[in-house]
Amino acid sequence: MSRPEINVTPLIDVLLVLLIIFMVITPLKPTVFKSQVPSEPNKTDIVTPNPNTLVVSVTSDESIALNLEPSIASANDTEPLVARLKQVFADRIANGSIRSNDTLDSGRPFPDKAERTVFVKAPKTISYGTVARVVDAVKLGGAYPISLQIDDLK
Repeated sequence: MSRPEINVTPLIDVLLVLLIIFMVITPLKPTVFKSQVPSEPNKTDIVTPNPNTLVVSVTSDESIALNLEPSIASANDTEPLVARLKQVFADRIANGSIRSNDTLDSGRPFPDKAERTVFVKAPKTISYGTVARVVDAVKLGGAYPISLQIDDLK
C-alpha cells in the first residue's frame, strides 16, 4: 500500500496569490505623515480671547464652571450646565451672534449659524467617565463642535 502524500500545489498557489497581493498593496502604503508643530509663542504678543469662546472647566472636586461662572453644576448633576448652555445659545440666536468662520459644514446638526463651539477643560486627576459625562452634557446643551482644551492642565 502506498503512503499518503501531501499535495503542496494548492498551498504554493495560495502563497503566490498572497505574494502578488502584498506586492500590489505595498506601494499604496503612506510613507510620510505630515504634521505641523506650533512654534514657541512670542511673549510680547498680547492675545485677547474671543468673547464668544465658551470654556467648561471641571475642577478636581468635580464641580463645573462655565467661563467665569464658578460652580454652576457638578459632574454628577449636569442639568444646570445643560440649561445654562441652552440659554446662552438661545441668546446668541436672538442677538444674531453668528460664527466668524462661515464655512459650509454639512455635518452641522443645527440650521442656525450661531457660534456654538465649546471647549472642555479638565485636570489629569479626573476620571475618563467624569469627562465623558461632561462632554455628553455639553452636547445636550446644543454645542457643536466640542473640543478638549489641553493647555494648562494641572
